[in-house]
Amino acid sequence: MSKRRVAFALAGVLDVSAGLGQTFDEFALPNASSGPATMAVGPDGNLWFTETTTIANRIGRITTFGAVTEFTLPTAHSDPFGIAAGPDGNLWITEYSTNRVARITTAGVLTEFSVPTSNAGPYGIAAGPDGNLWFTEVNVVANKIGRITTAGVIAEFSIPTAASQPSKIAPGPDGNLWFTEQTGNKIGRITTSGTITEFSIPTAGAGPWDITAGPDGNLWFTEGYGGNQLGRITISGTITEFPVPSGNAGPRDITAGPDGNLWFTENNFFAGKVARITTAGVMTEFPVPTSGAGPWGITAGPDGNIWFTEDSANQIGRLNLAAASTPTPTPTTAATVTPTPVLGAATPTPPVGTGPAATVPTLSPLAFAGLAAGLLSAALFLLNRQS
Repeated sequence: MSKRRVAFALAGVLDVSAGLGQTFDEFALPNASSGPATMAVGPDGNLWFTETTTIANRIGRITTFGAVTEFTLPTAHSDPFGIAAGPDGNLWITEYSTNRVARITTAGVLTEFSVPTSNAGPYGIAAGPDGNLWFTEVNVVANKIGRITTAGVIAEFSIPTAASQPSKIAPGPDGNLWFTEQTGNKIGRITTSGTITEFSIPTAGAGPWDITAGPDGNLWFTEGYGGNQLGRITISGTITEFPVPSGNAGPRDITAGPDGNLWFTENNFFAGKVARITTAGVMTEFPVPTSGAGPWGITAGPDGNIWFTEDSANQIGRLNLAAASTPTPTPTTAATVTPTPVLGAATPTPPVGTGPAATVPTLSPLAFAGLAAGLLSAALFLLNRQS
């Protein structure tokens, strides 16, 4: 039987090591080696994240007060990775190792759907403008973009460039979906009818990873596997790249912030930062308090702050934006290239239905009791520091 765990953790940290005056809060997860990865805001006003390690195999939920609830996936060793809020009021997850896409209600009821292509490696996932969920199939044997309806019917579309390793995907302001091709070193665009266009990245071996729509009407992406840059692509395909100030930072996930900027994580061990880039390309970096935390997933929270996962430290972090406005920004030099798009006719796979649902029983989260305990711990912590 699937299990549900509830815990509360409060560990507010003021980081003054870099003299920037920013504040972070970090929340320890109740189970060791959970490996929190990607993150999304749920329709319930909470933050949801995947726990990717084999021994974890869970979906986590954290309130803006720090109460953590975990839901174990029905299928063992599924390696949940991508997560996104769907148009149906649920969260949708990719299960990389078991080749499935899963749906979880805000009450914790899970349903799994098998991907038609064997060993496809479903990875990134996002809600599309057509009311469906779209996901990448990163394994070389697949090399496709998948579409799943909220009823669980799946169609697949082959990417023109072979072995491109599509990683992350996001809806664009033009009504299409945009995705990164890590090995293909391209940014792809797919219409809701399945037509794919690819745009080559100027920097060779840049290794594009995550992508998101920016407040400026463009798409922004990270180059975390060779480029150490952020990229911006217009809907017509013009690409501009911005070097990250810290060397070998490993820029990983990226999100649009409530402040009109883009925010991203720097995942490499010796970087360990959350960074901000304006739409003009000016970057500011904020060191995460826990050394070697491995910040990974990132999203703007419903509380107006930036939330992120700490893969190596087994924590969830929050950067408080009210205190993040004082650092001196680091200017960067941009390079702009307008590539020639490569058009490809995607080959759809006929829709495939799926079988019965696997469910997780719903129990009381004990959120009020957890909150009281957390606040008491915080008070004791402050008293001890004053004594």
